[in-house]
Amino acid sequence: MAGRLALIFRHPVKGIGSEALDRAALSPEGALAGDRAWALLNAHAPDTDAWQPRRNFLQVASGPALAAIRASSEGETVRLSHPERPELALTPAEDGAALAEWVAPLWPRERPGPARLVRAPGHGMTDMPDPFVSLGNLASLRALSERAGQALDPRRFRINLWVEGLAPWEEFDLVRTEFRIGDVSCTGAERIGRCRAPEADPATGRRDVNVCGVLAQAWDHTDFGIYLRVAAAGEVAEGDPVHLPWS
Repeated sequence: MAGRLALIFRHPVKGIGSEALDRAALSPEGALAGDRAWALLNAHAPDTDAWQPRRNFLQVASGPALAAIRASSEGETVRLSHPERPELALTPAEDGAALAEWVAPLWPRERPGPARLVRAPGHGMTDMPDPFVSLGNLASLRALSERAGQALDPRRFRINLWVEGLAPWEEFDLVRTEFRIGDVSCTGAERIGRCRAPEADPATGRRDVNVCGVLAQAWDHTDFGIYLRVAAAGEVAEGDPVHLPWS
């Protein structure tokens, strides 16, 4: 065993709320079940339910206040909270207009406003058209935090699975490598290149750290975390061992 699965997050609505889990279902076709299952189009985006790039949705890179939204879900109900908004409970299939109204005050006025809430096709409306699960390394996060001069909340990166027990940046060695989290076999697909989203503090929704600048200055790249392909359907849970081929 090289480490353990320490944290699990999903985001029921793309860019609008992070939800901590103690376990999650993974599959080759569906990535992490329920992650980015819905996404809120902006008014300039094509009105289609097909996969689209993140610029066509409300998302943290363009609206940092969204970073402070918390989500929880039970059945078909998603509950959202934000320090500056009343709590909202919604059924996404029915309450897209209510979500658009609720989130509008948090979205920059100069940007195209919220339009239609769409159900993601297949694996979810992630930033990639492939059914990837994202993985981060808490040791790398601590190294980045030290360079940034402050502790960085894992939620900044909107990563699904966080592991503990690896060396800093050892996750990059997993690209094109098969390994296991619990009983689920995965293969690292590629490194995750970063945008402005991690600049926003999830506690306040305000930009306070130039994460890409810190990465570039300290390590000559702007990558953080990796994408995984899942080999076969299974469930992972907090505390599951991470088995690497070299451990």
